[in-house]
Amino acid sequence: MAGYVYIVTNHKPGTLYVSVTSNLERRIWEHREGINNGFAAKYGRSQLVWYEEHDAIGTAIQREKSLKRWYRKWKIELIEGFNPDWRDLYPELWQKAARKLGGRTKALYSR
Repeated sequence: MAGYVYIVTNHKPGTLYVSVTSNLERRIWEHREGINNGFAAKYGRSQLVWYEEHDAIGTAIQREKSLKRWYRKWKIELIEGFNPDWRDLYPELWQKAARKLGGRTKALYSR
């Protein structure tokens, strides 16, 4: 099973939230909708600014643990190397996923 490591924030250079998931589209949607009452919801972190795909969830978990030990400056450099303008990547991610599913976006929540 594939895994994703991702960083969400509310704005540049706001508080960064690093996490891991097996379904990035659904997880970011949950952040945006405030479905889970965790750290990201408490501090309004719903803007996807960086993500990385891994072939196995175990590898993604290892990467997440590593990133959580990084200095903030290193995380900002990682984001800016991937997304210099700190754009919210969720709309692009959603469109890409919908194309893969032939427009059947409801299937994104069931994976």
